[in-house]
Amino acid sequence: MRVPQEVAERITVAVSPAVAYAAVTSVRRLVRLSPECFAHWVRAGRDGEVGQRWIGFNRRGPHLWFATSQVVIARPAEEFAFDVTVFGQPVSRWGYRFAEVPGGTEITEYWLDRRSEPARLMGRRLTGRVSDVRPQANAEGMRTTLTRLKRHLEPR
Repeated sequence: MRVPQEVAERITVAVSPAVAYAAVTSVRRLVRLSPECFAHWVRAGRDGEVGQRWIGFNRRGPHLWFATSQVVIARPAEEFAFDVTVFGQPVSRWGYRFAEVPGGTEITEYWLDRRSEPARLMGRRLTGRVSDVRPQANAEGMRTTLTRLKRHLEPR
């Protein structure tokens, strides 16, 4: 059995943990911040509540795919996370942790790889070779997302 891999990136933003938390619990805002997800369809629940489910539509290069997400952790100003599945197969957990630091909040975006080998093969078919370099691609995407989030929260 494969050990799940976690990838994380961090940024400090000059707002309180509560403000930062509110920014990432909005699915609409997350879609605008993401370099891969370009649309969503909320199926159940309210923004930021455990149990909320949505379908995200993603694009990387010429590859398009969709995935179902469900909020599994919603601790205001501390942590927000959702599990991602494709055709019922676990794919990943995406989340955000918030820590008050001098000058604002350190936001940690993390991704936990939960794919089985069959899910990895299916991912390769849906997303091309991106599936093979998913940890590196996600780290790059997290840096983009966090930079966009900082710009959103600290407008000039």
